[in-house]
Amino acid sequence: MALKIAVLKEQAAHETRVAATPDTVKKYVASGITVQIEAGAGDGAYIDDKSFKDAGATIVKTAADAIKGAGIVLCVQFPKDDVLKQITKGSLLVGLLSPFANKKTLELCNKQNITAMAMEMVPRISRAQSMDALSSQSNLAGYKAVLDAAEHYPHAFPLMMTAAGTVAPAKVFVMGAGVAGLQAIATAKRLGAIVSATDVRPAAKEQVESLGGKFVAVQDDEFKQAETAGGYAKEMSAEYKKKQAALVAETISKQDIIITTALIPGRAAPKLVDDAMVKSMRSGSVIVDMAVEAGGNCAGAEFGKVVKKHGVTIIGHANMPARLAADSSALYSKNLLNFVNLIVKDGALAVDWDDEIVTGMSLCKDGAWLKEGFGSTSSATVKAPAAKTSTATAAPKKTATTKPAAKKASTAKPKTASKAASKAAAKPAKKDNK
Repeated sequence: MALKIAVLKEQAAHETRVAATPDTVKKYVASGITVQIEAGAGDGAYIDDKSFKDAGATIVKTAADAIKGAGIVLCVQFPKDDVLKQITKGSLLVGLLSPFANKKTLELCNKQNITAMAMEMVPRISRAQSMDALSSQSNLAGYKAVLDAAEHYPHAFPLMMTAAGTVAPAKVFVMGAGVAGLQAIATAKRLGAIVSATDVRPAAKEQVESLGGKFVAVQDDEFKQAETAGGYAKEMSAEYKKKQAALVAETISKQDIIITTALIPGRAAPKLVDDAMVKSMRSGSVIVDMAVEAGGNCAGAEFGKVVKKHGVTIIGHANMPARLAADSSALYSKNLLNFVNLIVKDGALAVDWDDEIVTGMSLCKDGAWLKEGFGSTSSATVKAPAAKTSTATAAPKKTATTKPAAKKASTAKPKTASKAASKAAAKPAKKDNK
């Protein structure tokens, strides 16, 4: 019996993306996989049921119908609890599961003997570059953040010299030069702004400057060791934060637009812009807080709202990637396709549990936790899957892989206070914001 993949209609608030497109459906079907899609799944991304059907998918009425007999369930965010309870035991649930924020839902997933695999935990190795959903989504988010700022900024971005006078260029300060930050820098530069940026990672300096931005940071010994082996930002000492805050405060008072992207995996977003800094900006300035879903980098930012404080507009849009649903869905669905190609071989689901990509993403399997820090279990109960065990389930084939490595870029990939770079109007780099 052919392997079945289920694609669900997202139910989370502010979520308009979908985990498949007609293009990826065609590739699944060509490899012998049956694809069952819940009716209306692509509506938010402007993909109608007919397009999915023409690509070879079977359209079903409900989520329950979609997951029936499915060996793999693809989603953007965690399905509702009632749907999780209906997923076949032993099936794989693959999506942007936000495991640190959804531990209770993950507990249910484990209780149901579902294998949960988080796309945002794809390891940062070149072989996994094409599966790096965090970067693909943050890349678009960084671009959109600049456009949102331009919408609310009461002035033009570029320098304009006219017979009636001169319009000064906007000054944009990007806080966090990960994938999202690098894309924000590139986009602001293309719009003609004067751009500067800061990040606690030493590698970010070259990346920022390669895009035409000015790098702002206290570059002492602690700064030189402020990056993890995985390319993420480390928590800095109180002394360093104090020195950096003084420099940033001085810089912020001279800016027109600030875009904050700083995130620390599993932690609340660090506070980078306090009320005094907001007050120091001139009236009409704009702040875009891309970390608002994790508590926010800016004082006064409100989740899902645009507010004004001290004459400054503070944008806290929810789920920035979903504001470009068509493109974010296209990129995310390809990330998923590349991962599925890794675990499906010769017509069957064949998961190599020793593969570092698989182990990096896997949270629970067969009622056991595969990672410490999740579930109401002690680290002693965390089980590693048997060596070279494959999960077999009749299904079709196909294979692939890849993931981003640091690069420069204008179409940089997103990431928040993490690592990466992108290539001018081309590729991205490492992790960021959502």
